[in-house]
Amino acid sequence: HLFTDPAEIDALRGNLLAWYDRCKRDLPWRAVAATEQDADRRGYAVWVSEIMLQQTQVATVIDYYNRWMQKWPTLQALAQASLEEVNELWAGLGYYSRGKRLQEAARKVVSELAGRMPRTAEDLQKLLPGVGRYTAGAIASISYGQATGVVDGNVIRVLCRLRCIGADASSPAVIDQLWDMANVLVDRSRPGDFNQALMELGATVCVPKAPVCGECPVKQHCQAWRRKLFGKPPPVPDVEDCGVGDCPLCLPATEPWDSSLGVTNFPRKAAKKPPRAMRTATCVLERRGCHGALEYLIVQRPSSGLLAGLWEFPSLQLAQDMQEEKEREELAHHLQAWMGWPMAAKGLQFIGEVIHIFSHIHQTYVVYSLHLDGDVTLDPASSPSRWVTKDEFHASAVSTAMKKV
Repeated sequence: HLFTDPAEIDALRGNLLAWYDRCKRDLPWRAVAATEQDADRRGYAVWVSEIMLQQTQVATVIDYYNRWMQKWPTLQALAQASLEEVNELWAGLGYYSRGKRLQEAARKVVSELAGRMPRTAEDLQKLLPGVGRYTAGAIASISYGQATGVVDGNVIRVLCRLRCIGADASSPAVIDQLWDMANVLVDRSRPGDFNQALMELGATVCVPKAPVCGECPVKQHCQAWRRKLFGKPPPVPDVEDCGVGDCPLCLPATEPWDSSLGVTNFPRKAAKKPPRAMRTATCVLERRGCHGALEYLIVQRPSSGLLAGLWEFPSLQLAQDMQEEKEREELAHHLQAWMGWPMAAKGLQFIGEVIHIFSHIHQTYVVYSLHLDGDVTLDPASSPSRWVTKDEFHASAVSTAMKKV
């Protein structure tokens, strides 16, 4: 499974880099100059893009990235921003703790590291909150020229197909092998370009379904492609070490090669746990503002946990099997305790249900509305709150789920 032939490694590097130079996508974070005097500027740009790209598609990230860099073009500018501003710009991108950690790390660079970013993968991972092994490797190789590999979802898929790695690609043992492989392959003279080329290949050619093998610049090095063509495993150096059922990287005997899948036999992943179901009652409280426009009450979520620090309509988590009448009573009781005056459950108007899927939660929002004739004096001990117009609501740091509500 491993790359051991220097001639093959050199050929793979050359073919991949030549393809990248011809075919790479025009992405905004690639436009930042890589000169020494701009190294930290490029490091910041790559850092922002890599954090945004975690769990999020490139097409979605581009607009967010451009707005972010326009508002905070330097690490120093970001360090001076408020968390509220960061959350407002991040709203809709998901996984909101990413933006919070990015700002925390920027402040640390300015206050503790004299405004100079760490320049090796080891220091980036050790010193910057929210920067893991992959992000550290990407920044260090792309911005500072460190010859270190990277392993993300795209790279996992490419390497597993290149070397017919059929063991669970999410297992720590396989991930360690893939990191070792990435560090062997990375081009020493163009490490950043090589790593981007490997990721680009996975994103545009060696895709999860229907890969375009005919356009692959490294197909002659791909064992999965050869197996698809010839219908049998490629020869291995020592059959006692590989291919007889005991190899920790081969396809498991219980899930052998499926000829109908071709190269998409790889990678194999463990079955995901189904997301847990949650129900939440949400009340859209509205009033007429002093200028006659409708205003809505929003409250701030706790500073930790899911959607930390974002704003939402007053909400209450419900038991899964609760009847609608009981849900209405629970919500009325919650609002009554919160606002300090009696509220009849029958005053809440049921609007409907909104379903939103988080990575690990299947969330159902049971939506009610209530029109108030005057202001509300809230319990000072309750969460921060404010009245907003519809436009102000959409400009606030609110989640996509609340916009659906």
